[in-house]
Amino acid sequence: MMLWGLGVGYVISGMYFGWNLGLAEGGTLGLAISTFFIIILYITFTFSYSELACAIPKAGGAFDYATIALGKDLGFVAGIAQNIEFIFAPPAIAFAIGAYFNIFFPSIPILAIAILAYFLFTALNIYGVKAAAIFELIITIFAVGELLLFSSITLPHVEMKNLTLNAFPNGWAGVFASIPFAIWFFLAIEGVANVAEETVNPQRTILLGFGSAILTLVILCVLTFVSSVGVAGWQSIVYKPNGTTSDSPLPMALAHIVDGNHWLYHLLITVGLFGLVASFHGIILAAGRASFEFGRVGFAPAFLGRVHSKFQTPANALLINMLIGIVALLTGRTADIITLSVFGALTLYIISMIAILRLRKTAPEMPRPFKVPFFPAFPVIALTIAVISFVAMCIYNAQLAAIYIGILIISYGVFRLVAKPKV
Repeated sequence: MMLWGLGVGYVISGMYFGWNLGLAEGGTLGLAISTFFIIILYITFTFSYSELACAIPKAGGAFDYATIALGKDLGFVAGIAQNIEFIFAPPAIAFAIGAYFNIFFPSIPILAIAILAYFLFTALNIYGVKAAAIFELIITIFAVGELLLFSSITLPHVEMKNLTLNAFPNGWAGVFASIPFAIWFFLAIEGVANVAEETVNPQRTILLGFGSAILTLVILCVLTFVSSVGVAGWQSIVYKPNGTTSDSPLPMALAHIVDGNHWLYHLLITVGLFGLVASFHGIILAAGRASFEFGRVGFAPAFLGRVHSKFQTPANALLINMLIGIVALLTGRTADIITLSVFGALTLYIISMIAILRLRKTAPEMPRPFKVPFFPAFPVIALTIAVISFVAMCIYNAQLAAIYIGILIISYGVFRLVAKPKV
């Protein structure tokens, strides 16, 4: 039950915003096709990644797995990719928190609310106040319930003509261009695999916990997608009246059914914030842990690997991540931030799947409390879809791909010149 809560809680913010920006690229059909293949990616990847987490129970996650399986160089690349994913996901969620709050308090700028959220939750993590698993479970249940309520209200108003209206505006090019936003539906669920070694009877528990989490997320993804788009067409949940893109698609869809003062409208926004906060806080925590471990083992500057003298928390890592996140916020480009985060995620997925295939050959005797089902099919399928997605994103986001690859190259150069790995 706790694995289900963590798995859904980390990801559920993706149901409330971000994915709708993919509609501008692919339309209803284009985003639906890319989402179908991304669902297959996450089903196969999550269980494959869980085997690594159980066999190598280390806080660094992907860069620990890659270092052991493939060496320090690819371990470093996996670590940087993981940090990019976890550092750039929170500012996108912060935009959504600001957008949802702005509906209640339109006089307060979205950016101001987003930055305030960053300061608040970074301070909480430095102080040592972490959401307990039971608290995460409770707010996740509320957030899931709200999505089900939203769907039950909107589905009776869904019309097929709205789902088919300009459904494939950019053809197959739109399918590939919408990939990062399809991934956003499920981004960061892999962070939960790092608690896999703490489960009782992992072979059974992980299958049930992650399996039920993935199933829940797939159902919520389909319900949210159809019930949002079907009310008034995909453009109605992408563009505001002034022509700018929106970070609050669900309230925009609901506004076509109930008045803005209706209690259901306010309930959606209020409970929706629980989902956003759960993911925001959880990924900030995961990012701090990843950056701290990266510094602790000498893959990054040593100060990142130090804990606060009083609170014993990775304060330096949390503060640096917050500063990077705020800089990203100031750009005001949610779609680009999401895309950079997805580039990091796909790199992590690719290297991790190569690592599991490699370790099965080079270390068959390694204890594996959990083994991925249908090996080697699952990791091979995940690797194939991840590689195709990465190439497609490079083609359709050439400038952001250059920025991302530039970050990798510069970081790797500094690593080779000055870093002193302790592993």
